[in-house]
Amino acid sequence: MSFKLQTKGLSFAYEGKQIFRDLDLSVEEGEFVSLLGPSGCGKSTLLNILTGILPADGGCVMVDGQEVQGLSPHFAYMPQQDLLLPWRTILDNVCLYGRLHGKEATEKARERALASMELFGLKGYESSYPSELSGGMRQRAAFLRTALCEADILLLDEPFGALDVITRGDMQDWLVGMREALGRTTLLVTHDIEEAIYLSDRILILQGSPAGIAREIRLEEKQRSREWLFAQRPLYSEIYYLLKGREDSHVD
Repeated sequence: MSFKLQTKGLSFAYEGKQIFRDLDLSVEEGEFVSLLGPSGCGKSTLLNILTGILPADGGCVMVDGQEVQGLSPHFAYMPQQDLLLPWRTILDNVCLYGRLHGKEATEKARERALASMELFGLKGYESSYPSELSGGMRQRAAFLRTALCEADILLLDEPFGALDVITRGDMQDWLVGMREALGRTTLLVTHDIEEAIYLSDRILILQGSPAGIAREIRLEEKQRSREWLFAQRPLYSEIYYLLKGREDSHVD
């Protein structure tokens, strides 16, 4: 089987502590995979290595079967904070990627952004400033900015973690409906078990020191809803106790 994204033998240490060693993971084309694990196990560090912000101590990152090194155009990264520039309009903010790559890219980004505003729930707010938008709308703007990057893999580092529980739920519902339209391979880091269950094709649970993939859970349901999510309490319990270091049950 060919994979969109792979890490092979990936290792990284920080201040003498081995964060992970010989880490192997694979993500298929168009797949949505979530990483769950306790704080400090290296989830965000892994995203930073994939983007090229941090160099790995060993191993390699592969996209479409080819090794990539350093900053790669294959990856678009979205952090927890929206990082919108308060003195720029929403349209200018979501076109920031184009501004960094010259006039032609800016014009192309503006055209794509204007065509996507309705899909991202931002139509009518193109000329607004971040302070005039709700937290959820700012996150949608940040998501559009990330999606406008001509990258085939999205790296999401707790993108809804700073939102209140109701707004976070609304954003999760929105992303469930957006997945097909986005059509991107996605790797999500989250501490939210329900979020991982709701959004993912697969969940990878990182545990140990150095961290490794302790369990892989595949979710086959394609039509997701809150009612479906609420019915997943047994799976939630299994993952919860796995993260606590207990294996009292097993769900295929």
